[in-house]
Amino acid sequence: MEQYALDAMERITTRPPAVYETITVDPLTPATGAEVSGIDLSEKLTDIQLTELKRAFHTHHVLVFRDQTLTGEDHKRFAGHFGELHPVALAPEGSDPHILEISATKESRAVAGDGWHADGTADPEPSLGSMLYLTRTPDIGSGGDTHFANMHLAYELLSPAMKTFLDGMTAVHDGLLAWGGVTPPPEYDVPKNEHPVVVRHPETGRRLLYVNGAYTSHLTGLTPRESRAVLDMLLAHIARTPLLTCRVRFTPNTLVFWDNRCLQHHATWDYYPHTRYGQRVAIKGGRPRA
Repeated sequence: MEQYALDAMERITTRPPAVYETITVDPLTPATGAEVSGIDLSEKLTDIQLTELKRAFHTHHVLVFRDQTLTGEDHKRFAGHFGELHPVALAPEGSDPHILEISATKESRAVAGDGWHADGTADPEPSLGSMLYLTRTPDIGSGGDTHFANMHLAYELLSPAMKTFLDGMTAVHDGLLAWGGVTPPPEYDVPKNEHPVVVRHPETGRRLLYVNGAYTSHLTGLTPRESRAVLDMLLAHIARTPLLTCRVRFTPNTLVFWDNRCLQHHATWDYYPHTRYGQRVAIKGGRPRA
């Protein structure tokens, strides 16, 4: 490992442990993810609980809450503590406009989240984060894990020369890419926006890498061949660097809350022909800034 990469890992893994009074926070890896216990999300939360949850969220970026029994209203109320709810695109008539059903069965030919991505980055203001509440996991007892990759660390592990090259660059994020060649319904206004390649987290100020395979079509200012080469290198870096990632193994009635601004995720479809079901609530975000 190069010295700059070692320095980046040292900054994260040697930070003093946080002290919490109302919750227990157990890291999943030294860099990313934590399980939170000692809290019932169906109940009204106190100010100190919310303060500690937000601190844990900014530190670990993805929080896992197990053995939660939640109604749709409980789910939305908890998400609402972190911001205004993000509406579901193309929500079926009569459904809750803020709850997206995430379901895969034997009849599925594709599943949501299969491949490294951040949600909706083609939007002018991508979501702050999402809360996925899984109530049914595959009957075989395992499968359907979700991997998360830390984009702060993805940026920090790049060479100083590559960071200098990318700083100030922008990329186009095209919502049509995520449809994988399928024509969207005519009522869907396909988003397409240009965002910085390196952005700062709006709450912590930390830099992070902001490109993903589902939505980023090209880097501006480069030839198509140059853009493809650099983008492919960055996407391979994200997908093939285990230090960036944590893995969340779902059990029934688990809620996972992740920061869509600084994480990518990949839902593993390794449980066919079994069923996996949950509901997701997203939170509105803002425009990414360099």
